[in-house]
Amino acid sequence: MATETMAPDRASGPSSGFIFWLKRNWVRLAASSPMIFTAVVVFTGCSIWTILYSFTASRTLPELTFVGFDQYTRLFKASRWSIAYKNLILYGVVSLTFSFVLGFIMAVLLDQKIRFENTFRTIYLYPFALSFIVTGIAWQWMFDPMFGIQKVVQAWGFTDFKFNMLGNRNTVMWAIIIAGLWQGTGLTMVLMLAGLRTVDDEIWKAARVDGIPKWKTYLFIVLPIMRPVLITNLVISAAGVVRLYDLVVALTKGGPGNFSDVPAKYVFDYMFGGNNLGQGLAGSTVMLIAVLIILIPWMYYEYGSKKRT
Repeated sequence: MATETMAPDRASGPSSGFIFWLKRNWVRLAASSPMIFTAVVVFTGCSIWTILYSFTASRTLPELTFVGFDQYTRLFKASRWSIAYKNLILYGVVSLTFSFVLGFIMAVLLDQKIRFENTFRTIYLYPFALSFIVTGIAWQWMFDPMFGIQKVVQAWGFTDFKFNMLGNRNTVMWAIIIAGLWQGTGLTMVLMLAGLRTVDDEIWKAARVDGIPKWKTYLFIVLPIMRPVLITNLVISAAGVVRLYDLVVALTKGGPGNFSDVPAKYVFDYMFGGNNLGQGLAGSTVMLIAVLIILIPWMYYEYGSKKRT
């Protein structure tokens, strides 16, 4: 019987398989190398550096004098930090809830194939094109008693009207929430509108045949179909909430007192204004953990569940 010769398998071993893969994908690797460098070296390296030096007594400059969890103990005992993260929770819960509700309602209205849809979509999305600094300054003028809403209403003859949300410790965060909603709801609307446009027309035809009202179709049929869009929208919006800084600086500078302070401003002030690098890095590490708490479940849902199926 003649012996049959077998061609050598290019992926017979781990090293040969990797070399073969590298030859096929070297152009893609070269093109994506700046992004890989940024992700691995800059982001990962800086994150490790931040966590490491948050356990030190670093003041103006970094120093490897380890103090254990002293910086974190001081952080969670600080009244300013307590106010900051409570403000962030309030901002996050209210802004996410209202932006999702308002964004979905606006997306549904635009999904009715109305006239001048492109115009309305541009108007809704335009505030998102502005920076938070510009948004903060614009709303600061509107809330200012000398130039804004109070001045206009009093000029109409209502001289007893008072409207000073920025000067009241009980309303200042609501002013920031209003400004944040004005800027961010348009992005939520666009993402949800994109999700609505992916719904199969057969679903709408079946709902009409079964006599299901349109509002029930949106709530109980379309929304569950849009689950991936909703989760992605939630991750993007929640990550933006954790990073809230420039809107607060432009609108209130953390005042009155520290009643509109947020964690990002706390970190910045201690790192660059308070000459306490270790305390600022401890706060930054807590913020990093908060972001990971948001990202890890999303990555598990997006990629882990697909590998199991």
